[in-house]
Amino acid sequence: MKQNLVVIPTFNEIENIEDILIAVMNVTTPMDVLVVDDNSPDGTADKVLQIAKEYPNRIFLKKRMKKNGLGTAYVAGFNWALKNNYTYIFEMDADFSHNPNDLPLLLQACENGADVAIGSRYVKGVNVVNWPLSRVLLSYFASVYVRFITGMKVMDTTAGFICYNRKVLEQINLERIKFVGYAFQIEMKYRAFSRTFKLVEVPIIFTDRTKGKSKMSGGIIKEAVLGVLQLRFKKLFNKL
Repeated sequence: MKQNLVVIPTFNEIENIEDILIAVMNVTTPMDVLVVDDNSPDGTADKVLQIAKEYPNRIFLKKRMKKNGLGTAYVAGFNWALKNNYTYIFEMDADFSHNPNDLPLLLQACENGADVAIGSRYVKGVNVVNWPLSRVLLSYFASVYVRFITGMKVMDTTAGFICYNRKVLEQINLERIKFVGYAFQIEMKYRAFSRTFKLVEVPIIFTDRTKGKSKMSGGIIKEAVLGVLQLRFKKLFNKL
């Protein structure tokens, strides 16, 4: 078995990709990286290949033909990780909203018994930097809503900075994952929760991107609101 793989989905992240890859390579605990790029027209994939030459067998690229959503990018990355025998598989954004130096904290939580370690913005207060108040409130109360509907005891249900033990991804049935945005993050946690895996939140500081453009949209928010209800109904009828 190989140890740690960080899956980073990208679409037009040329301004961030070199710096984030080098930062992950410099983390004290060795981490490999798989970039799942959705055919970025800005040359993100070419930059990944260029940097990968400097770190043989540590940086990998999976290039997809078109932009198909965050959730499908992660599922593609998770399947690649399982096929290549990694024990711990991480989700992380390319834009430094997640600090690469926090990766060992998530790993430690899993090594200490967590099946899913969540880099949480809300488990100890509200730890978000550079977001407008409206977006902080939207994110925070989205998690309140999700907890109410699903019964999960997770403060940051939409978090996208995660470490999974491979056994979780093996048992969740990735081919049935439906959602692509905020709802994807909720669905992954809820499927793990429904199978009685241990979810642990690790406090982090989330810093909004300073380079590139956010991929947030109204459609993603709508998907999350309606998607939670769909997940709950599926669970009630044993179809999750």
